Formats: sequence, structure tokens, C-alpha cells
Amino acid sequence: MKLLVWTLLATLGAATPVTAAPVDWRDQVLYFVLTDRFDDGNPRNNDQGRGEFRPGSLEHYQGGDFAGLQRRLDYVRGLGATGVWITPPVANQWLDPSGHSAGYHGYWAEHFMKVDPHLGTLADYRALARALHGRGMTLVQDIVVNHTGNYFGYRPSEWRADDPTAGYWPHPDSPPVARPSQWPFSLNDPRRAADRRAGVYHWTPDVSDYADRQQVLNRQMSSLDDLNTENPLVRQALRRSYGYWVREVGVDAFRVDTAFYVPPEYFTDFMHARDPQAPGIARVARAAGKPSFFTFGEGFGIDGPGQDAQTRLIESYAGPDKLGGMLNFPLYGALGAVFASGRPPAELGERIQTMMRLHRDPWRLPSFVDNHDVDRFLAGGSEAGLKQALLAIYTLPGIPVIYYGTEQGFTVPRASMFAAGAGSGGRDRFDTHTPVYRLLGELAALRAGDGRVFSRGTPTVLLAQAEGAGAVAWRTDHGGQRALVVMNTAEHELLLDALDTGLPPGTRLQGRFGLHGQPGDLQVDAQGRLSLRLPPRAGMVWRVAGPAASVAARSAALSIDALPDSIQQDSVLLSGRADSAAPFQLVADGRLDRAVTVQPGPDGRWQQRWDAGDWTDPDARHRLVAWRASDGALSAPVTLRLWQPWLPAAEHADPAEDDRGPSGHYRYPLDASFGTTRPGDVRALRAWRAGGALQVEVEMASISRAWNPSQGFDHVAFTLFVELPGQAGGARVMPGQDATLPEGMVWHRRLRVHGWSNALFSPAGADARQEGTPVAPSARVQVDAARRLVRFTLDADALGRPASLQGARLYLSTWDYDGGFRALAPEPLAWSFGGGEPGAPKVMDDTPVLTLR
Repeated sequence: MKLLVWTLLATLGAATPVTAAPVDWRDQVLYFVLTDRFDDGNPRNNDQGRGEFRPGSLEHYQGGDFAGLQRRLDYVRGLGATGVWITPPVANQWLDPSGHSAGYHGYWAEHFMKVDPHLGTLADYRALARALHGRGMTLVQDIVVNHTGNYFGYRPSEWRADDPTAGYWPHPDSPPVARPSQWPFSLNDPRRAADRRAGVYHWTPDVSDYADRQQVLNRQMSSLDDLNTENPLVRQALRRSYGYWVREVGVDAFRVDTAFYVPPEYFTDFMHARDPQAPGIARVARAAGKPSFFTFGEGFGIDGPGQDAQTRLIESYAGPDKLGGMLNFPLYGALGAVFASGRPPAELGERIQTMMRLHRDPWRLPSFVDNHDVDRFLAGGSEAGLKQALLAIYTLPGIPVIYYGTEQGFTVPRASMFAAGAGSGGRDRFDTHTPVYRLLGELAALRAGDGRVFSRGTPTVLLAQAEGAGAVAWRTDHGGQRALVVMNTAEHELLLDALDTGLPPGTRLQGRFGLHGQPGDLQVDAQGRLSLRLPPRAGMVWRVAGPAASVAARSAALSIDALPDSIQQDSVLLSGRADSAAPFQLVADGRLDRAVTVQPGPDGRWQQRWDAGDWTDPDARHRLVAWRASDGALSAPVTLRLWQPWLPAAEHADPAEDDRGPSGHYRYPLDASFGTTRPGDVRALRAWRAGGALQVEVEMASISRAWNPSQGFDHVAFTLFVELPGQAGGARVMPGQDATLPEGMVWHRRLRVHGWSNALFSPAGADARQEGTPVAPSARVQVDAARRLVRFTLDADALGRPASLQGARLYLSTWDYDGGFRALAPEPLAWSFGGGEPGAPKVMDDTPVLTLR
């Protein structure tokens, strides 16, 4: 009888039966799909006839739909995903008022209880849910509670807080409807007394300062109409709308977009309201047979080293009375900094410790390496770095989330997977043999095995190198299971010396997984320590295997004499003792590529001069050991603070207010957050050199922080081109900027930094659209907002270790960047520069070519 009922319901297109086994979200691996860009299973629903469907345009609908996603579910499951997270499927505003951008992504709702016809029908959505559940997979629906589409705005100069009609500007020509068709969201005109009394919206202009919490909560974000979520009428309507999808489709979880833009307490009502007409989502889910329904939010906040304000804000939204979890943006920031940009692993180690200290339940914080709102990892990082970042999210607490296309090597945030879609390169991109696709399947198996030590365990950071790219290691414990994760983020071989594992003496470690092949079994020494060589970009996992074996203690065979605390000079004379005349190596910061071989005298005494090289940071404490490869003898470490000063190499004073492009007629985008502060106006540039290292300081007319950027500045992207002395090759093209370098200059390194990215490239593969080959480490970025200064420091490794930078040439330009350099058009738009034809140089301000003395 039950089978007959199931068959009848499916035939009639009724809702998916929702009773299912409870889901432990700690064990989930989610695949995040921007549905319009994934696969086109039904071309008949692509074009709704309003100009919103434009094949080849990344700003418009491309044709992906439910049917396309459903037919690719085996592809998704093959990479180890247990669930699919889709962008909002609800009926949307198809074009914004300018007509230049479409709501293909789903975040511009006009009706929260209807399916956007570009994606299919309600029956198609139900069929997708059934197909997922039939494979034992979960369905996560993206939802929005902060705003609708852009159906009205305010002229900032006319807006008044005491009069919602002042400066009000309706946008009736926004297909497919002039205003939301769902009540009460249709009450959006304060010129009507009934709409004004209903108070469904905050009658406010755009946010101009994202550091102002009241603006974030009460004003429009990117001109999207801000819902008054304090209003009981709005709360009830949103509960009713989203409860519908749980009951009618069988959705298993919600991801809440822009959660930071509503107060945390809103979610207590959203999840747990007792209203019989529109109960909270948790109550709806329990009634629908989904007691483990999960809701997690987006809070775009990244903490820099030593900071935790954004982590604390994120945690304020999670808990039993609010959301089940939040996207782990601070961890994302550290992963990109360390594995893509080559920052010291200490930044990741600190982030892991902060995550475990401040979050009540870090195991239910979805973690990711890229998504639809940020640069792709591979836009500035290497495939080797991507693999390490993925290994990290699969072995740390959190729910791994893979953004579609990451497994196919995508570099564009919202490119299409299917051949006819924009950004696909004219071919389907569902190759199950790519290295990253195969890796993801292996990582999913690793995470699911060994007693779930990675999905349930607690990590302890054992090592996180503080000087340059290098080693990071953590031990994870859960119940009786223990595992050790070790990575080398550098492009050179490292010596991992005397890592204190915290394990009993003689503990045996079984090789479990490696990015370059499964590692061999190991045994810790009598002090519970481990020493080994790490290949470049290594990532290895061991598990504790069985009881510890006895192991004899080893006497010290090498020593280094004590050193002064710090020495500001080019070199220092080191000395010590060895137990034999056999040669050994001095190794600083684990760098075997820069080790110095030492030959002791007959009595075992030795001396060796150590060159500071490109060490330029007086605060850096370098770890130095003596190591003998023949028998593994190792000295106790000593700390060395040795540096050489920066030498002034170039200065340039730039004219004020010349940030108008080559023609002198360029204008900034119109969004209110750009203000009138001229964020791309360069006022001066100063450069210093120290050995093969380079430091460039840029003085600006102003420093914008309107969007709370992780780098400390926004609304400007700096592109610094470096021509190295005596080096052949190079490129003249300025990728993405529709320009070539002036004065016959070529570049061997190109640095692109904006508010949320920091990427360095070599010219290999560079052309007008391709940025070149990512190089690590990228620059260290420092901002002094009070003095309007941004400083970039590139160490010698970043520049290929040149013997000297004397004679190097520099060129700096400014523009803005958001997944690519912003568009240029004859007239400025909200997010496009104006004053030039498409194809004209994307350069707002620049310096002349400067030669380093």
C-alpha cells in the first residue's frame, strides 16, 4: 500500500515524501551549484522573451536548470558530495533597472513562493529533490530574508529619514513585473498611505559605509530593497514562504544569504516562532519528518592576523536559539592567504586556534576555498595550493563545501559548466578524470573513515611556521582515534625538525594519505618528536596505529653556540661543536634549498659565517638548526634575529586629482559606497630594495573601507608591474586592462591587490585576458589609513631571487576589481566606470615608469 501511495504521489507531481533518516550534518560534504551556470537540461525554458537571456554574457541568464542538475547528480556524487546546495530557485526580477544585469543567480526575489521559470517548474524541483533523496543525498536551498529585487531606490541628496517619500524613485520597468507580486512585499510605494503604514520595507537609500552597523541593518545593499525584518508582518510572510519549500519539495536545509544584514535575534523568530498560521522553520521541519533540518547563514567577515571581531560577530548568529551554523569566512581568508598567497602558516595556525576557542560548534560551520561572491582560488593561486587548501577543509572541523567548477580548474567565479554557457570555453566541463575531481573523491573517503576523526575530532596545532611559507601541522583527536596532518606550503623542500607530536614515546604512525602518494609509516622518538623531509607543497596524513614501541633516547651530536638576540648587519659568525668530523648542514626556517654545508675540524669545533641574504624584518625570529642527513643527528634550535636595512630606490610625486583615465574623462561608478573620496587617486610612490627584496609604498588621496575589506582598503585595485634587471623575456600586455605597458617596459612579475585578493603572476601564459601563472609568495600588504598609505613587500623568492634590484623598473596603475576588472562604458553605472568606450584602457590613475637606483 505504501509503495502504491508513493507511486501515485510521484505520478501526480505531489511533494516529495519527507520522512527520512536523520542527517548528521558534521558528516556532510556539500556541492554548491549556481543553477543557471551548471547544466541546461531543458532549452525550452531558457528565453522568457524579455531580453534577460543572452548566451555568452556572464551578466545574463545562460540556461542552466533543475533538469540539467538532475541529470548530472551521478557526476556530483562521484566527487564524494553527499548533498547539493543550490542558489535561490524563487521567482526573480529578471533584469535590473539599467537592463545591464540579470537576476540569473536568484538573489533578487519578486515572489518567495514561486519557482523562477528559467529553472523549470515546481514539478521539476520536486523531481530533483526525489532524485537526490533516492541517492541518499541532501538538498540545501539558498534563501534571502534581507531584501527583494531592486524595485525602488532613493536619491541620496533628497532622502530624509522622517519622510519616506522624499527622494523615492520607483523602477517600474523591471521585467517581469513592476513590483513584487507577492503580498505583503508588493506594498513597496511609500507614496501610498497603506504601504507606508504597513512598513514592509526600510525606506532608506544604499549603504554608504559598511563599517556602520546601523546602515548595514537598515539600508539597501547594492540597491536591493531592504525588508523591515523587525515588522511582525514581514516575519510571518517570510516564515510562511520558506516553510512552503520544506513541506512541498522536501528541502533538507537552508543557507541564509546576507545574514549579517538582519539582527541576530531575527533568526530566533524565523526558526522557532509558535505562530500556528506560519510556524518557525524548525517546527515546520519537525512536522514534515525532518528533525535534523539545518540552517546556516552567510556572514561575509574576515579577520586578519591577531584579530577576532568578525569571528565573534559570526558566532553571535549561531546557536540553539538562532542558526545552526555560519559559513566560516575567517577560515576561508586564512586558507587563501596561506595556500594561495604564500603567507606564513602561522596565520592558519592562529585561525584554527581562534576557531576552536570562540565557536561553540565549529563542526557545523561550513568551510570553503572559494564561492560565487569571491575570486576563484585559481584566479591567484596554483593547483598545488588548491589541493592543500582542500586537504585542510576536509581534515579540520566544519562541513566541506565545494563550489561547482573548482574540480574543473575554473578561474572565473560564475562561468558555465555546459558548452553553450558563458565562460565554458565552448565545451562541457564534466570531466571525471581531472586531478582535482579525483582528489575530492579521495578526500571524501578519508574524511568518512578512521572513526570520523576528521568530521568529529578536535585539532591541536603542533607547528605553524611564522617566517615565510613553510610547515604547518596539527593533530586531531576523537575518542580513541588520532591523526596527524602535516603540510609544506613552500615551493622548496623543508626540514621538519623535532616536531613535538604530543604522542607517547615510540608511537607508530601509519601513512594514510598524501597529495603526492601515500606516505610511509613512521615512529616518533623517545621524546614524542618527529623529524622528516617535506617535499615542496607536500600534504600528508598519518593515523596513530597501535600501541607505542620502546625506543632508546638519543644523545645530542651537534650543537650551536648561543647568539646575540639581534644583529642588524649583513652576516654573523656562527660556531658550535659536532661529535665527529663528518659534514653537516645549517638550516634556517627549515629551508633545505638554502642550507649551508659545514665541515667541522678534527676536534669537532666548527665556525661558519651566515649571510642575512634578503632577511629584512627586524621582528622576525628565524629558527636555526644543525642537521646531519647521514644519520639524522639534529642540534637543539637557536633563534636568530638578523636583518639588513632597506635602501631608498625611487620616489615619485603624482599630481592630485588626475584619476580621470588616459582621456581625462573617466568617472567612478555611481554606487553610493564610492562616495566622493577619489579612491583610485595616487599621490605618491616610494620604493626601497634590500638584496633581492622590494618594498613599494603608495600614498593615496584617500583610503576607502566602505565594504569592510579584509586587506584594509577597497574600491581600488592596484596593479604593480616589475621588470627585473638583466632578465630576458617578459610581457608588455596588461591583462584584463585593455592596455600595454608604457615606455617599452616589459614585466616579469605582476602584482594585483584589491580589498579581498592578493595575487602575484609571472608572464608565462599571459595575454589580454589571461593573467599569467600564479607565483607564491605574493606581497605582504600593510595599510596605514590615517596616513593614506598602502605598502607592498615582495621578498626575494617572490621575484625569483635576483642578485640585485638595482636597475629594475616599476609601473603602477589603479582601477577596481570584482572577479575581474570592472567594466568601462560611455556612462557610469552603479558598478561600472564611465567616460570611455568598451575596450579603452582600464587605468584610472598611474605612475610613470620608475627605475630603481
